Amino acid sequence: MMNNNYCLIMAGGVGSRFWPKSTSSYPKQFLDVLGIGKSLLRLSFERMQKICPDDQIYILTNEDYLNLVLLQLPELTASQVICEPLRKNTAPCIAYASSKIYAKNKEAVLIIAPSDHLIIDTNRFCELIHTAVDTAVNEEQLVTLGIHPTRPDTGYGYIEFDKEANKSPGSVNKVLQFREKPNFETAQEFVSAGNYYWNAGIFVWKAATIINAFKLFQAQLFDLFCANEQMYNGNDEKGLVLTAFQKCEDISIDFAIMEHAKNVSVVLADFDWSDLGTWGSLTDHLDKDSNNNAVVGSRVLMYNSKDCLVHVPLEKLVVLDGLENMIVVESDNILLILKKENEQELKKYLKDVYAQFPNLG
Repeated sequence: MMNNNYCLIMAGGVGSRFWPKSTSSYPKQFLDVLGIGKSLLRLSFERMQKICPDDQIYILTNEDYLNLVLLQLPELTASQVICEPLRKNTAPCIAYASSKIYAKNKEAVLIIAPSDHLIIDTNRFCELIHTAVDTAVNEEQLVTLGIHPTRPDTGYGYIEFDKEANKSPGSVNKVLQFREKPNFETAQEFVSAGNYYWNAGIFVWKAATIINAFKLFQAQLFDLFCANEQMYNGNDEKGLVLTAFQKCEDISIDFAIMEHAKNVSVVLADFDWSDLGTWGSLTDHLDKDSNNNAVVGSRVLMYNSKDCLVHVPLEKLVVLDGLENMIVVESDNILLILKKENEQELKKYLKDVYAQFPNLG
């Protein structure tokens, strides 16, 4: 079975909420945000090595990041880096990659996961992926992993399944519907109900099954990417793919397929998980001092400070006094000092930054 497994790691995002470390030229997935000597992409790759042979792991990214991927993952060849020429969201690049691999192996099973998620218990992750693979193969299902919600978070989409379903960890349930990011009151209702899990964006399906779903629900994407497998794995691929991306709609896989398909199942996951969407979310995964300060940096001295996140270059000498609930990040001559409570405002602040300093990168 493993010989038919292909892992697709999505690594094309910019990760602007991790600015100033994460920039368009060197985004979050390539950073060692944990201070352990490995990037998030590297950690994702090593997880997938337990599920697929190295030569069946593919990175889906923007062509601007090809060299970065090969630098961090020397085990891969350039042909295993599937580059989208234009950013058109997740559905077009999944249609592209699925059809490319299907042209190689008609029995291919695809495991699709973002590159910037943090998963501590990799053994449990692999166990649940194998459950998802069995469901995808034996029942022709489009399978997603649902994460048990620990709080009424408004930043995630939710997966609804039957209230009477088996909610034990690792169980597989029929998806009733995908629910978009809710307001706080609705998120509270979801968490209280018990049959709504976070949508982690981790998918498992046979290449043939997802291609058929594109044919049923996204005729344009099917015609552009799936209808002619002769366009793949040859000299003309790059030009034909560029034309397809120029013509295709900008749409996510959730909107394009998952909200329409009826053969969708969810595996209820119980491993520790974070999408590391913000600096604040990183705090939970770093060691703290006696005042609950999380520090990445070897020469940081803190006085009269508590509940802070400090992320600076290892060689940088930093002395901080009197800070509380603050985020302090320094990178490439840029310094960010931000109240934790204002973290969601960072994207708005960045609009002003790039308006005043358009050559910042």
